[in-house]
Amino acid sequence: MSAGSGGGDVAVIIPARDEADRIQATVAAAAGLPGVAFVVVVDDGSRDATAEVARRAGAVVMRHPRNRGKGAAMETGAEAVRLVDQREGRQSPRHLLFLDADLAGTAALAGPLAGPVRAGTADMTIAVFSATVKLGGHGLVVGLSGAGIRRATGWRPAQPLNGQRCLTRAAFEAARPLAPGWGVETGLTIDLLRQGLRVTEVQVDLAHRATGTGLRAQLHRARQFAGVARALAARP
Repeated sequence: MSAGSGGGDVAVIIPARDEADRIQATVAAAAGLPGVAFVVVVDDGSRDATAEVARRAGAVVMRHPRNRGKGAAMETGAEAVRLVDQREGRQSPRHLLFLDADLAGTAALAGPLAGPVRAGTADMTIAVFSATVKLGGHGLVVGLSGAGIRRATGWRPAQPLNGQRCLTRAAFEAARPLAPGWGVETGLTIDLLRQGLRVTEVQVDLAHRATGTGLRAQLHRARQFAGVARALAARP
């Protein structure tokens, strides 16, 4: 593993699976964000050229031979950043900015997510997309996550499943081990709020691919629902 890292205090981590068509644009846009030292792409068992395209785009690439889920990909990415920080002898670990692989060029607008964390006024930020993408679902998974977070903490985020988040290293470590799979965002929010850490939402102009209404999309939502339910059951 190598990283041509500069002096930036933020590392971008992008979990990705079968995103060869968008990952190059996402990496290029993320690399240009203020304060970003380098971009890590975690290829979570892709069957396409995601890893190679990301590497050509300049990302540090970590690869899971088989799909292990989003939570595991986030932990792998964070470990890669820790190793780079350790190699460089950094006294202050870099903040971790998690972005979805399918943001493409809109990832260039993610800068405001890191602002409060870099300024020391938040331990974690969660993106709220200013433009709503019609996903073709019925809001069941979002509703389950939002209601579960509210029951557990008293606070309900506007977009509880949004994967665009920036955390301090200390906040990330406080939430480990992360909830597996698609329950990771729900579990992360609950775990940090219960520990008294500062979580805030930030409106950004990001946009990702709509998931549609076909059979594959419905199966994806079913897996999301199960993942969120498991995360909530583990956090009564």
